[in-house]
Amino acid sequence: QVQLVESGGGLVQAGGSLRLSCKASGRTFSPYAMGWFHQAPGKEREFVAAITWSSGRTDYADSVKGRFTISRDNAKNTLYLQMNSLKPEDTAVYYCAAKPYYTSNYAGGYYSWGQGTQVAVSS
Repeated sequence: QVQLVESGGGLVQAGGSLRLSCKASGRTFSPYAMGWFHQAPGKEREFVAAITWSSGRTDYADSVKGRFTISRDNAKNTLYLQMNSLKPEDTAVYYCAAKPYYTSNYAGGYYSWGQGTQVAVSS
């Protein structure tokens, strides 16, 4: 299994920005897609954004469209999430995950979860 390590979280004021990174181990890393999810205390894990690894096609949750940008560097096996115009509602632990194969559910089929990085947005 691929090991994923998230980084870049922290405390930021509302309206500020953060850039999250997710580094994947292995020489043969080639998933169908990579995605970002977040989970607030007492709530379920929620889809944030995804990108197909080969073509770079993106999908976003409605709540982050226009504010967040997902990208990847295939050569570095690294996934990014540029988070702008942050809101207190974005406060959560952010996880990256790999989707090995296509599924019709854009938010489903993710495995090899990372350990998460905390994002806290103050009012």
